[in-house]
Amino acid sequence: MFRYFETRIDFTKRPPEESPPDNLWGFYWHFIAQAKGLFIALFALGFVLAVVEALIPWLIGRLVNALSHTSPEGIFREAGPLLVAMGAIILVVRPLGTILFRLLVNHSLAVSFTTMVHWQNYWHVVRQPLGFFQEDFAGRIANRVLQTGRPLRETVLSVARAVWQILIFGAASIGLLATQDWRLALPMTGWFLLYTTLLAVSLPRIQKRSRASSEARSAVTGKVVDSFTNIMTVKLFGRRKDEDDYISEGYRRLNDSFMSQQRINTLYVAGLTVLNAVFLVSTGAVAVWLFSGSRIDAGTMTTALLLSTQIVSMSGWVAFEVMGIFENVGTVQEGMKTISRPLTMQDRPAARPLVVTRGEIRFDHVSFSYGDGDKVIDRLRLTIRPGEKIGLVGRSGVGKTTLVNLLLRFFEPQEGRILIDAQDIADIQEESLRGQISVVTQDTSLLHRSIRENILYGRPQASDEAMHEAARQAHAVEFIERLVDGRGRRGFDAHVGERGVKLSGGQRQRIAIARVILKDAPILILDEATSALDSEVEAAIQESLSTLMEGKTVIAIAHRLSTLQLMDRLIVMDDTRIVEEGTHAELLENGGLYAGLWSRQSGGFLAPRRGVPDEAV
Repeated sequence: MFRYFETRIDFTKRPPEESPPDNLWGFYWHFIAQAKGLFIALFALGFVLAVVEALIPWLIGRLVNALSHTSPEGIFREAGPLLVAMGAIILVVRPLGTILFRLLVNHSLAVSFTTMVHWQNYWHVVRQPLGFFQEDFAGRIANRVLQTGRPLRETVLSVARAVWQILIFGAASIGLLATQDWRLALPMTGWFLLYTTLLAVSLPRIQKRSRASSEARSAVTGKVVDSFTNIMTVKLFGRRKDEDDYISEGYRRLNDSFMSQQRINTLYVAGLTVLNAVFLVSTGAVAVWLFSGSRIDAGTMTTALLLSTQIVSMSGWVAFEVMGIFENVGTVQEGMKTISRPLTMQDRPAARPLVVTRGEIRFDHVSFSYGDGDKVIDRLRLTIRPGEKIGLVGRSGVGKTTLVNLLLRFFEPQEGRILIDAQDIADIQEESLRGQISVVTQDTSLLHRSIRENILYGRPQASDEAMHEAARQAHAVEFIERLVDGRGRRGFDAHVGERGVKLSGGQRQRIAIARVILKDAPILILDEATSALDSEVEAAIQESLSTLMEGKTVIAIAHRLSTLQLMDRLIVMDDTRIVEEGTHAELLENGGLYAGLWSRQSGGFLAPRRGVPDEAV
C-alpha cells in the first residue's frame, strides 16, 4: 500500500521545457499541474472530512433529544438507526478518510512532490549561462533552489487541510444551524466575516515581512558560504574580526526581519483570541435565549455549542496554518527571483551536433563587450587552420580569455560569428560543442569527489586502464598513490575536498591535465595550463602536452612567453584586436609589440591593459 502511494510521482522524469513563470500563481501551477490528480483527490477528501466533522455534533444533538424523550429500555428501539449512523461515521468513514488523506500527504506529496520541485529547480538553474552564476553568491543560488520546494508544498497542503476544511466545516455548520433556527446561525456568520477581515488586514503584512525574512536568510547564507569557500584567504589575511562584523551584520538584518514578522503574528493571534471569546459567548447567549423561549430543543442547543467550540478550536490551528501559508508564499516569492529567470543562450530549435572533421576555427568579424562596458573585442578576424597550434599573447584585459569563452559559447558575440569546420557554433548544440573541446585553465577547480571520478569526468565510459594511463601521462600517479583522505580512502579513491582544496595547485593542475588527456577532444585550449607547476614538473608535463597536442587544433594562452615558443603561430592582441601574428622568431625579428614584451620579460608576467579589469580578460 505504501509503495503504491510513494510511486504516484516520478520525480526523475524530464522536467517541462518551459521556464517556471515569474508570477506567483503561474509558478505554483507549473508544479501543481504535474500532480493535479493527487491534489484533486486531496481536496475531495478534505471536503468529505470537513462535512463529517460538522455532522458529528449534529448527530450528538439528535442523540440528546432521543435520550430526553425516550425511556431507557426503549432507547435502542427508538434511536437504533441514529446510533448505527454515528457508529458508521465515527468507526468507518472518518478513520478511512483520515488514513487516505495522510497517505496522500505523507507518501505522495510530502516526499516525492518536494523532491520533484527541488530537482526541477536545479535542472532549470544549472542550465543558465556562466554569467548568471558569476553575478550572485553560489550559496544564495543554492539556498533559493533548495528552500523553495518545501514551502511550495506546505502552502498547498495547508490550504487543503486547514483553510479548505474550515470553510467547508463552517458552511456546513451554518447550514445545519439555520435549518433549526436562523438566529442560531448569526453569531457564526458574523464570526466568519470578522475572521475574514482579520485575515485580509494581517496576511498581506505577514507575506511582505516573510519575504523580507527569506531574502535576509538567503543573503546571510550566501555570505557564510562565501566565507567558508574562501577560508584560506580569510585566515591568511588575519581579518577574522572584519569577517565577523561582515557576517554578523547579515545576521542582525535577519534577526530584525524575523522580529518584525513575529510582531504581526502576535497581533494576529491576539485579535483572533478576542474574536473567539466574543463568538463563544454570543453563540451560548443566543442558544440559551432560544431554548428558554422553547424555540429550540436541548439537542439543537447542544449542537450549536458543540459546533461553536469546534470552530474556535479549529480556528487557532487554522490561524497558525494560514500564517504558515503566507510565510511560505514569501519564501517562494524570494526563490522565484532565481528560479523563474528565463533561460538565455539556449540551443536553437534546429540546433544540431557539431561534427569536427578537420578542426578549422574561424572568427568572422567578431565584436563583444561585457554589458554596457567598452568593447573587449572589436570586429576581430582570425582563422586557425586544421591542426594548427596558436598562442594568444597580450597584456591582461586585451580579450584573450574572452575569445576562448566566446568559442566555448559561455558568452555570445554582439556582432559576427564563430565557425568550426564551416559550422556556425550559434547553430550547434551546446553540449556537443563543448564535448569537442578540451580545456585546461589556470584556476583549476575539482569536484569534491574521488580522484577517479574527477579524471573520468573527461570520459565517463573510459576503462580503469585508460584512466590510469592518462594519470601517468600527466605525471600524477606518484602523488595520487600517496593520497589518503580523512575517511581512510586511498589513492584514486581519495576525495579531494571542495574545489580540490586538499591538493596543491600543481596537483590539481595535473589532475585536470589527466582529465583532458582522457577526454581526447579534437580541439584543445590551454589557458595558463602549466602556471601552477614547478619547473621540473612543467618540463615533464610539456612533454606530455606535446604528445596530447598532436593532430589537434590548439589555442594556448600564457603570460610566460617562453611557454609559447613552440607554437606554429603567435597571435598578438592589443586594444581589442589582433596587431601582430607570426612565429616567435618572426615576431622578434619584426621588432614590434611582441619583441618589446619579450625584451621586458624573463619568465615574468605582462602588465594589464589600462582600464580593463582582470576578470574581463
